Amino acid sequence: MCAALTADGWTILGRRLRTAAGEVDAVAEKSGLLAVVEVKHRPNLADAAVALAPRQQARLLAATDILLAEHPEWGAAGVRFDLLLVDATGAVRRMADAFRG
Repeated sequence: MCAALTADGWTILGRRLRTAAGEVDAVAEKSGLLAVVEVKHRPNLADAAVALAPRQQARLLAATDILLAEHPEWGAAGVRFDLLLVDATGAVRRMADAFRG
C-alpha cells in the first residue's frame, strides 16, 4: 500500500507503529512534512472513504502525539493525516490531509 507514497517521493519512516494509544498504519515524510497514514480496505472506494470514525481519528491523534514525542525530528514542516483507500480489486486512492475535510 505504501508503494503509492514512495512513487510520489515520500520516504516511509515506519509501518504498523504500535503506541499505548493504538497502532498507526504508516508514517511517511517528504520535504519535512510528516504524513500519518491510515489504510482502509473496503469492497469499494466510497465505503473506504467514510470508514474512519471520529473515535478512530481521536485514537490516531493520540498515537501521533506519542510518536512525535518519541521522534521529535519528525515533521519539521508540519504534520497531516492521510487516508489510503483500497477496494476489493486492489485499487488504491490517497486522500491527503483527510482530517481537514
